[in-house]
Amino acid sequence: MRNTGAAMRKVSQPTTEAIRLVEVLRALADPVRLDLVLRLDRMGEDFCNAIGAEIDVHQTTLSHHYRVLREAGVTWTTVQGRSRLVRLRREDLDALFPGLLDSVLSAQRRTRDTATTSTVKAP
Repeated sequence: MRNTGAAMRKVSQPTTEAIRLVEVLRALADPVRLDLVLRLDRMGEDFCNAIGAEIDVHQTTLSHHYRVLREAGVTWTTVQGRSRLVRLRREDLDALFPGLLDSVLSAQRRTRDTATTSTVKAP
């Protein structure tokens, strides 16, 4: 007999008060997770499969990265049927660590821009 109750739909997420800086920084230290956070910042919220569609990693690896971000308190996940809607916990992170997310994302954007322009060869 299959259990279809609400317990199966619950995902582990810290309360705002339980979010710790070291866990947030650890989650943001991975390039794939940082790329996911950049995409979420740009998109607002979306389903996991839509956000990760342009990232060249296996689905199970992508699921791992989403779990790390969620458990660190960087993202909030809502289960809708068989899909998961993900969004940044920007308000929580900004309240707990003012300017952190903006600084990290700004630095990553500059790094990406520099990498893109340095790989373009002059004619």
